[in-house]
This record gives sequence, C-alpha cells and structure tokens, in this order.
Amino acid sequence: MKQTNQVVWITGASSGIGRALAQAYAAKDARLVLSSRNRQKLEIVQKECISLGAECLVLPLDLADSKDFPARAQTVIDTFGRIDILINNGGISQRALIKETPIELDRKIMEINFFGNIALTKAVLPYMIRQQAGHIVVVSSIVGKFGFPLRSAYSASKHALHGFYETLRAEHKSDHIRVTLAIPGRVKTQISVNAVLKDGTPSNKMDDGQDAGISPERCARQIIRAVQKNKKEVLIGKKELLLVHIRRFLPGLYYRIVDKVKPT
Repeated sequence: MKQTNQVVWITGASSGIGRALAQAYAAKDARLVLSSRNRQKLEIVQKECISLGAECLVLPLDLADSKDFPARAQTVIDTFGRIDILINNGGISQRALIKETPIELDRKIMEINFFGNIALTKAVLPYMIRQQAGHIVVVSSIVGKFGFPLRSAYSASKHALHGFYETLRAEHKSDHIRVTLAIPGRVKTQISVNAVLKDGTPSNKMDDGQDAGISPERCARQIIRAVQKNKKEVLIGKKELLLVHIRRFLPGLYYRIVDKVKPT
C-alpha cells in the first residue's frame, strides 16, 4: 500500500513511539490525525509535523472514555474524507504484583489497553469497509506473547488484543482490511515511568531495561516498514526478543529462565 498522502490516525501520539511515528509519516507526506489525552503535547508534535510539510489534525481523546469515538471518527472523515491507516499505539503499563493489585486497577488497565483500543477500531471499521481498504496497526508488546512479573493486567490486555485482531483480520480479509501486530520489546520511552503502581499512581522510575532499549525512532521505522510490506506480525527490539522464540520452540528452557526472573 502506497504511503504518500495517506490519512494516518495515531493514538498515543504525544510522546514516545507515537510521536516518532507521526514524525516519520510526516516526512512521507502523510495526512496525520494525532490523538492522546494531552492537547498541549499534541500541538507540539503537530508543529513538528507541519514543519515537515504534513497536514495535521489534533484530535484529543481518552482511551478510558470511548463514548465519543464514533464522533471522533466522523470528524476525521469530515476533514480528510477517508482513513487509510489506524495505529492503535496508546496505552498504559503496570508495575504491581497480582496479590497487591486491586481488581479496580486491573479493570482500568483493560479498559484503556483493550476496550478503548477496540472501541476506536470499531468506530473506524465501517469507513474502511466502505472504502474496501484500510490498515489497522496495533502496538502490542512481547508480554503479549508471555506473562512477566509485575505486569499481569498489562500482559493480559496485550494477549487479548492479539486474539481480537487475529479474528478481525480473518473476518475482513474480503474487505481488503489489513492488520499488523507490532510487538516491541524494550523501547526507550516513558512507559515505565508512567506505569501504574498498586495504588494507581505512576512509578516515576525508568526501568534499567527500558533505558537500554532501542530508540522510538528506530521502532517507528520498523513499524512503518512492516506496514509497507503488509506483515501480519513484527518483533521489534534487541536480545529480549529471544524469549519469544525460546517460549515457542523450547518451552522447558523458557520456564527455567522465567523462574529465575527477579520482579523489577
């Protein structure tokens, strides 16, 4: 699918991977829709993208409150006439043990990462069906492939996304709607800093592994390349990706490794 002049809607666009994706697509002459909760930060990204020559619409939304998503999708259609690529990148992470996490926090994480994500897709889907074209990109995580300490609800939400979007791909193949699951490992963003603790407050701490991760720009380039090649799934990161392959082909070894993991 050609990238130039496409309408690309990115959630979580105010920072990290989303911001890097916006900048990269702006350089490809895409028409951009930038969404997150923080209008002020979105407007900064908007200025960056306009300086690269892109048309750019700021459209704030909260993934925890999806009732207005159909109206938001209509706004994009009214502005640009179509939606070619939806990149579901927004979300929230977690750093809390299961035994210490109240069920309300589990629900909040699922509401943002899963229900908010698929609600936006459901708002966009009728337009893509009408176009008989479209590409939905889901930014998941390697913990969508296996569980990991302190990330129970986060991991569960990513697992759920895989099941939902694999089904969507199968159901809408005849509508020429494509799906790419991007599965990053460690990317140097603020995701661990903003991850919620057991009481729902942000951790305000950068994980060592996160700090040593690849740049958001490198991650964005690999996601865009996967979209261009219509890859159904793409793993992005460094040596941490080996765990995905070990889990698949050497499960016994995987469990021995995980049993030695210290929660951080």
